[in-house]
Amino acid sequence: MKKHIPNFLTCLNLFSGCIGVYYAFQGNYFAVLIFILIAAFFDFIDGLAARLLQAYSPMGKELDSLADIVSFGLAPGAVCFSLLSQSSLPFWLSFAGFIITLFSALRLAKFNIDERQSSSFLGLATPANAIFWVGLGYSFSTFVTENSWLILILIVIFSALLVSEIPMFSLKFKNLKWEENELQYIFLMLCILFLFVFQLNAFVPIIIAYLFLAAVKVVFKI
Repeated sequence: MKKHIPNFLTCLNLFSGCIGVYYAFQGNYFAVLIFILIAAFFDFIDGLAARLLQAYSPMGKELDSLADIVSFGLAPGAVCFSLLSQSSLPFWLSFAGFIITLFSALRLAKFNIDERQSSSFLGLATPANAIFWVGLGYSFSTFVTENSWLILILIVIFSALLVSEIPMFSLKFKNLKWEENELQYIFLMLCILFLFVFQLNAFVPIIIAYLFLAAVKVVFKI
């Protein structure tokens, strides 16, 4: 029975992502944000459950990627599409939003065969990318639709980040020592601060802070 628990949690991730996609096409960015955060929660605990229960399986790995492409690939792509369709740009340009979905799929495929990413990441992880886009839709929809060129620039930047070779830290702690996890601790403290100050508007600043700390890690080789 226990071997099915991680897969059940992964299915909840997928289900939440499907609901998020629906609300993205409706332009309800608050609902998208909530359901993608729920999906990210299930994405985190399915891996935790698999480790605790020793319930790894090839099927679970494949199911996880299939769920992620919906929750963290299609959903942010749909948000992008929705934002662009509300802008002054020609409607056909709205489909550029799904470039995010394409690069998320490439990112997930690359991650599945890359043995270098067991404890950290190369390139931006799809959940972080999705949280940025749904946060952008929720907090800054009016601004970005009035400045639609910014959406197109961000599509290019974040698509490149998804498949880049830039080292990014994960929140997997091997131990609780400060000196071995200082960036993770700093990031978590910033998350708490931003959530306290900005509440549901905190997610774009949180992802920008994550990218900044990742850049600091690369430059100073922390």
